[in-house]
Amino acid sequence: MQARRQWTVENDGALLAVFEYGLPAAPTTPDVLLVHGYPDDHTVFRSVIEDLAADHRVLAYDTRNAGNSRVDGNPTGNPLDPYRLPVLVDDLYAVLVSANAGQVDVIGHDWGSVQCWAAVRDARAGGRIRSFTSISGPDIGHLRRWFAASLRSPRRWLLAVGQALRSTYVAFFQLPVLPELLWRLLGPRYAQRAGTSAGTATDNGIRGLQLYRANLLGSGVTSAPGLPPVVEVPVHVVVPLHDPFLSPRLTDGLREEVRDVRISAVDGGHWWPVENSAAFCRLLRQNATPDQP
Repeated sequence: MQARRQWTVENDGALLAVFEYGLPAAPTTPDVLLVHGYPDDHTVFRSVIEDLAADHRVLAYDTRNAGNSRVDGNPTGNPLDPYRLPVLVDDLYAVLVSANAGQVDVIGHDWGSVQCWAAVRDARAGGRIRSFTSISGPDIGHLRRWFAASLRSPRRWLLAVGQALRSTYVAFFQLPVLPELLWRLLGPRYAQRAGTSAGTATDNGIRGLQLYRANLLGSGVTSAPGLPPVVEVPVHVVVPLHDPFLSPRLTDGLREEVRDVRISAVDGGHWWPVENSAAFCRLLRQNATPDQP
């Protein structure tokens, strides 16, 4: 689907490619922002965009690790600093400002969801984000608290071990050289799933490794003082029951951290929103409280 409008936003050393689809901006037109995950770019949402564009103004952007977006500056000299979670959150709000968006419904998948969890805890969320739909991307702070609580309870040890096994790729991504070499082998295969070229898939996979190296395994970016203990933005968590990377039980404890949360279990894997875009869009539009996993 051809974008109605495309532009570039400069923020903190990055040039972010932003795309607008669907209806033109108007007081009665709902705005939706789509934030993709790893190792994708915004085109992974092409079927979702086509569906939502019929009655929404749809905004999407390539995050600073992907697609047509680039990181051109690094004032600190640390190669990981441009990918820290607070910087990614600033990117999201810079995109909303550039689009002259009012309140938006934000939808994040995988690392896009991780970024959005941090964004809804930000002080700017109250005036910008009307709701947040999270798919296959936990709040990093909640993930750490979930592990800590599970390790304190012998009855939950198997849950913690199971999630640790699902997350072994995170440790692999910290290694030098090997992950990059693997992506040069896997890129052409992943390109078929993503519907893009082998070169684009490989490039997205390699550049996106910085997300894991900058924000996980000891990073304290989501535990800084001043973060609100309870998320005030309404959150809808979509849980694919067959996600190989994330346990459905990671939603345990969310009700103590989010004032208004709905949890939907769906019969699918990690890329369920892409592979079942029609069902996903129906789920986004329905108002009834879904079943919990």
